[in-house]
Amino acid sequence: MNKPDAEILAFAQASPGRRILGMGSLGFLGVLLIYIALTSTPTLGWRLFLVGMGLVSILLADRMRRATATRIELTETDLRDSDGTVIARIEDIKTMDRGFFAFKPSNGFLLRTANGAERTWRPGMWWRIGKRIGVGGMTPARQTKQMSEIIAVKLAMRDGV
Repeated sequence: MNKPDAEILAFAQASPGRRILGMGSLGFLGVLLIYIALTSTPTLGWRLFLVGMGLVSILLADRMRRATATRIELTETDLRDSDGTVIARIEDIKTMDRGFFAFKPSNGFLLRTANGAERTWRPGMWWRIGKRIGVGGMTPARQTKQMSEIIAVKLAMRDGV
């Protein structure tokens, strides 16, 4: 487990404007779908579908609210969420992709690790599917770029390049 007082080399957190826009859009979509279901006259199946999708949108907005309240921190030994969740250990990272055509979050980067872990998704911040980790989304590009550059230097030093 990480020491809470470990030196933080870089961090990335969602800006207030992006948080408001993202959560507001999802919340508005949810309310709009429920409103349409209740005020228009579609068949019962469509009404249930619209209400269900509206509720899912509202739940996703809340999940995004909770996820973007934290920040991503890079320390000497690992990349972690500020709530203590270890995203990836530096020693486990095999490659990093910051390319234009990489399947990565907006303003972010993609990591491939040696060891897989359970699927996790923090909307707007990071996701992990097996050995792939996407970092970014609602984070400012300058913060994730700085973080990715530090990781690239650490990987080069580790590999002796």
